[in-house]
Amino acid sequence: MKLYGFFRSSAAFRTRIALNLKGLTFEQSPINLRANEQRGGDYLKVNAMGTVPTLIDGDAAIGQSLAIIEYLDETHPDPPLLPKKPADRARVRAIAMDIACEIHPVNNLRIRRYLLHELKQDEAALENWMNHWTKLGFDGIEPLLAGDRRTGDFCHGDAPGLADICLVPGVFNARLYPSFDMAPYPNIRRIFDNCMKLDAFQRALPERQPDAV
Repeated sequence: MKLYGFFRSSAAFRTRIALNLKGLTFEQSPINLRANEQRGGDYLKVNAMGTVPTLIDGDAAIGQSLAIIEYLDETHPDPPLLPKKPADRARVRAIAMDIACEIHPVNNLRIRRYLLHELKQDEAALENWMNHWTKLGFDGIEPLLAGDRRTGDFCHGDAPGLADICLVPGVFNARLYPSFDMAPYPNIRRIFDNCMKLDAFQRALPERQPDAV
């Protein structure tokens, strides 16, 4: 397997965690988003959207982190990243999408760069933007975790899964600015801390990747 990614990409971070939890060996091929390598002709032949990550597995080329993670769960079912019951699977997917589809898209690098360079916003405005959307998301996720008996050591039960894979990079992004207050989110903080005790999450950390600078 080959994973095209960027060390600071939240989506690539998610994918690395999933690969590690599955115990899979993969080659990393860094794509420098800061240098716009994702828009280069060579990479666009791999992923026409010009986004990371992309997973190459044999003849399969798969973009979008959630699609990659579900592909890994289907092709390498142990340990499972989704529970068995349909209602439980839907709950885990919903929490994951609350982060990956609601918070992350408006806070990722290309949005931040557009705000700074095209819309001429300053760093203070960017900080307000990031904190606003993260708070809105976490304000919804925290009660989902607090008010459901299915929440355990992790988002769903006592083993990490898809929701936790998305939660950890989301918390890392929240911590980009010290002004963001994590105090109102005890369950998010507790689950994050539990995840970070695991080797699969530690090895996926941005600073431990070959392209980290």
